Amino acid sequence: MKNQGGHKTYAVGHLSLGYIISKSASSLLKVEIDTPLIFALSVLPDIDILIPFLNHRGPTHFILIICVGFIPLFIIYGKKAVPYLAAIIQHPLLGDYLSGGKIQLFWPISSNQYGIELGIKNPINVATETIAFTVMLLIMLKTRDLHRLFHSPNIITLIIPTFTLVSPTLLKFPIDVPSPLIPPHIILATLFISAILAKLKI
Repeated sequence: MKNQGGHKTYAVGHLSLGYIISKSASSLLKVEIDTPLIFALSVLPDIDILIPFLNHRGPTHFILIICVGFIPLFIIYGKKAVPYLAAIIQHPLLGDYLSGGKIQLFWPISSNQYGIELGIKNPINVATETIAFTVMLLIMLKTRDLHRLFHSPNIITLIIPTFTLVSPTLLKFPIDVPSPLIPPHIILATLFISAILAKLKI
């Protein structure tokens, strides 16, 4: 998925970090999470790619807008909303801040862009995403979240992360993803599509 300056964003890192961070928050707060919804929220800020008049890494990555949007959820669900906020806010604060270009963290208060700008294909970034993916799978296996993934009432929300996983192939062929990240893309896409089809009984 392209953004300004020709950088690309890979879904594997966002999905893995979103799950790990939200799972950690849920364990600390002793609340349950809906894994498909966590995955969807982890990549949701990148919806700006599909909106023509929005700059990528602009308004939808603005942390204040995200936090304000969660106020009603905190009022209704209390601490149960924390893991979901963690899942979505890690996207700009960790994944995008560290790699792939700068982001407008404080839009519209400030149009200044922030970020370390570690190249998305930098070996450090590729290794980080690969390790995060491995850790995520291990946690999902240990906590049986992998099993629960196929029985969530919100399984349809997996369409969002599935699209972010397969879009690099749809938008450009041959796929422009570092080879170590191709297996994680395939594994997650296969899991998500299988879960959706199983729920729909296709």
